[in-house]
Amino acid sequence: MFRLGLALTAGFLMLTTSVLASEKWTQTLAKAKGQAVYWNAWGGDQRTNVFIDWIGEQVEQRYGIRLNHVKLSDTAEAVTRVVAEKTAGKSSNGSIDLIWINGPNFLSLKEKGLLAGPFAQDLPNARYVDFSLSSPSSVDFTIPVEGFESPWRLAKFVFNYNSARLASPPRTIREFLTWSKNNPGRFTHPVVSNFLGATFLKQALIELVSDPKILQRAATDDNFDQVTAPLWTWYDELRPTLWRQGKTFPASEQAQQQLLADNEIDISMSFDPASAAAAIIDGALPDTIRTYTLANGTLGNISFVAIPFNARNKEGAMVIANFLLEPETQARAQNINILGSFSVLDQSKLNDTQRALFGSLPNSTALPTNAELGITLLEPHPSWMTQLSKAWKKRYTQ
Repeated sequence: MFRLGLALTAGFLMLTTSVLASEKWTQTLAKAKGQAVYWNAWGGDQRTNVFIDWIGEQVEQRYGIRLNHVKLSDTAEAVTRVVAEKTAGKSSNGSIDLIWINGPNFLSLKEKGLLAGPFAQDLPNARYVDFSLSSPSSVDFTIPVEGFESPWRLAKFVFNYNSARLASPPRTIREFLTWSKNNPGRFTHPVVSNFLGATFLKQALIELVSDPKILQRAATDDNFDQVTAPLWTWYDELRPTLWRQGKTFPASEQAQQQLLADNEIDISMSFDPASAAAAIIDGALPDTIRTYTLANGTLGNISFVAIPFNARNKEGAMVIANFLLEPETQARAQNINILGSFSVLDQSKLNDTQRALFGSLPNSTALPTNAELGITLLEPHPSWMTQLSKAWKKRYTQ
């Protein structure tokens, strides 16, 4: 009887919690109706912009929310604005309701206490996400998320190569050096002031460092030179073999992709596993391009959305964050003909009908499967990217 009583009590508490959560979300929806949400999000990709436009249409039809996409060239622009509003004493009615945010920018706002929340686990669709401590949805560049941002799309560092010219691309960072020496001028990376160029250095550092675990802690003046020494030894050999002898670099992923399209290089890189497949559909790359990852895994992270502490329309922002986690929304985002962004949902948490949404998506010869994406390596602490970029600039541009 005692055990039965405990079970009944536990069941009652779970039911009560569920009812309260449902009532709270109903109140959130009511407050969100009629709100105009300003979502500050990177505006450099047309397919993403179109997808955000579709989100705006949907949330207006379903919830009466008007979504305004404030297109950023750099997320730091939004961070600077939130900090400036805090400094000016504007603790409410802020100009930003939602931010597409990652890594150092998230850390900056979180450390300063400039984020609303925690809110992510309160979203009804959070039940489809793995928020366990070992999950990528729970950590952002080694920084615990703790519910202050909600996931919406998966990113993974990949390489693209022209299979018409290259039968077997290099599968490790060390193999890149050998391959580039044998094929001078046929490989490059974006300038390291660009996120993708810095990511390439981080990927190399992870493979070359004696103990990758050290990268999960902040870089210090005492350990940076010693830890990165193998990277610079490797890069000093690689640089002269690069496109234009490593004396100049493409300014962005798009500029590098154009070099691949123009047959000036054989291998490019991206932080979007579907970027090459999408470019083929758009006619920007030949259909002989293939996408792959390295044998020992590549860097990966999740794109999140967060709500500033002084957002004018917190409820509307939460509804949009929740809509981004709808299985139907995630499946549409993963459709290569629409966006091709891999889902952040845990497929084991979906029912058969929801899983079928993903199973029926169109395919592409350049689009890797989830299995082909291989091992996902954890991002180093944000300080490593900052220090690597400074060190590279000092070594190779002065």
